[in-house]
Amino acid sequence: MTHEAGWAHAPGALRGPSWLREPEDPDALVAHLWSSTAHKVDGVLHVGGAAVADVVAEHNTPAYVLDEADFRARARAFRDAFSAYEVFYAGKAFLCTAVARWVQEEGLSLDICSTGELSVALRAGFDPARIGHHGNNKSVVELRRAIAVGVGRIVVDSLQELERIEMITAETGLRARVMIRVTAGVEAHTHEYIATAHEDQKFGFSITSGDAFEAVRRAEAAPGIDLLGLHSHIGSQIFDSSGFEVAARRVLALHARVSEELGVTMPEMDLGGGFGIAYTTQDDPADPAQLATEMTKIVEHECRALGVPEPRLSIEPGRAIVGPAMCTVYTVGTVKPVRLDGGAVRTYVSVDGGMSDNIRTALYDADYSCTLASRSSAAPPVLSRVVGKHCEAGDIVVKDEFLPGDVAPGDLVAVPGTGAYCRSMASNYNHALRPPVIAVRDGVARVLVRRETEDDLLATDMGDS
Repeated sequence: MTHEAGWAHAPGALRGPSWLREPEDPDALVAHLWSSTAHKVDGVLHVGGAAVADVVAEHNTPAYVLDEADFRARARAFRDAFSAYEVFYAGKAFLCTAVARWVQEEGLSLDICSTGELSVALRAGFDPARIGHHGNNKSVVELRRAIAVGVGRIVVDSLQELERIEMITAETGLRARVMIRVTAGVEAHTHEYIATAHEDQKFGFSITSGDAFEAVRRAEAAPGIDLLGLHSHIGSQIFDSSGFEVAARRVLALHARVSEELGVTMPEMDLGGGFGIAYTTQDDPADPAQLATEMTKIVEHECRALGVPEPRLSIEPGRAIVGPAMCTVYTVGTVKPVRLDGGAVRTYVSVDGGMSDNIRTALYDADYSCTLASRSSAAPPVLSRVVGKHCEAGDIVVKDEFLPGDVAPGDLVAVPGTGAYCRSMASNYNHALRPPVIAVRDGVARVLVRRETEDDLLATDMGDS
């Protein structure tokens, strides 16, 4: 319970969350929070065979460091575990030309949500037939382009969108392959903003209200549309498969109803995904093989109970591929012990980035971990809060973490698990320049996305003309 005089006065306010334990060795990495090649040598963090201190010496901070071998290994793990499925990489998590090529080379399909993401995919030479186009408000221009290039499926989110697709196909003589996004009424155990299958939100057609059946009926009757099947997505950062079981039961029941009442056997179904990753020691994600086994059993059981053939399945792992493959490296600028009423002290470690390169802590109250990355330390650990340089009290990168008590200006701090949504949601708040994405592999670092410059920042500012 919050103390009437404020959070700092509440019992245990500066002890950190219950799951955070003081480490015996603050230099040690918690392995499952980091990419597979991450390790320390004399306290210096190495990723992809490169010392982050060397990467920083060339590219400065803040910087996103992407472990290419780890990314590819995670992509292959999902591809192999879900070998009977089509696996879609979430472009919204992080996308650039090189990553789109990696995704295609590892045999995955690509999920995009905008014409900008489509442009990146096409620039990378990605096969349009392996692209799925999401979005709850696709414009006529976006749909026209998607249909023209031949995207493999458009995930329809409204009757107005169906009307737009019907109009475009009638005008052009082209056909559109679509899936109908449905909401199954499942409350996923995740943050409210990233739970996407409950009734009261913007995505999809409700199964319980009958809107989903009507959308299927309309799509099936449209002369220029090839109806592939139903699409369900219950949210992101999900660890509990029980939500998928309930969703699959409801979506497959609709699938069976369509077959019975409309005489249409839809060939495909997408069960979404949004699988969780480990941001802190409280997170324990399942591996792809376990997820594949559980989800396959769910579908087999429900199809058997309904007496319908199993559709071809697809999934969207979400952040689970790129999230753990990237870390963000910062330089410490100031260290400020703040003395509170009652004698308590909170140590604020300010770094040269913040909510402009990772908005998730402020937006979702997300938890992260971090480590001193540039040297070893024998100092006792101190509960610290890593904060950014922006003009917001909520500009927090890591709410609670034990760092060595001698952390000082000039030290490097690295935050794991920043591959998903950090660069994608980065901004120019306070006119900050968005950091580069540096890929590391076999000891070699190369720039995938360069750091913004002041020229970039001023390029769209038309002055008083």
